[in-house]
Amino acid sequence: MITAGEFRKGVTVEWDGGVWNIVDFQHVKPGKGAAFVRTTIKNVMTGAVVERTFNPTDKMPKAVIDTKEMQYLYKDGELYYFMDLENYEQMPLNKEQVENAIMYVKENTNVQVRFFKGSAFDVQAPNFVELEVTKTEPGFKGDSTTNTLKPATLETGYEIKVPLFINIGDSIRVDTRTGEYMSRA
Repeated sequence: MITAGEFRKGVTVEWDGGVWNIVDFQHVKPGKGAAFVRTTIKNVMTGAVVERTFNPTDKMPKAVIDTKEMQYLYKDGELYYFMDLENYEQMPLNKEQVENAIMYVKENTNVQVRFFKGSAFDVQAPNFVELEVTKTEPGFKGDSTTNTLKPATLETGYEIKVPLFINIGDSIRVDTRTGEYMSRA
């Protein structure tokens, strides 16, 4: 059990029939009245984001989230297939479960799959990935400034802004937490 007064970013709790992740919190002590905790919480199963206030003494069970490293294999229709690296079993996941990571992941890439009570609910890509540029405007000699950006499409279909000197066929490093270009690979 955890009290609302012990909330921190990233803590996952069971509340109101769902599993919620603390996105943001603030302890408030008004001049009059009792103290309270103002939170922004996200339902890890549905993705719904809600703002709630709790009494600092409110207790709720801490949710146990299991994480397992798996390998992305392929997409078949609406399903994305991942392989457990320990027992080689394949597990299909739908678009809602993989939508945060699939734009950065190509086949045979290892990812972290998160589970709650045996059900997968989220896929996390590695923090940095190297992807090839498949479509962009050509760069010209002398285009070496990095403060001017142009659109580019990567091998996974993800669109990103890159510096002018990046050309088709270049491999670039992308930060999956922000979705931004980092450097040439």
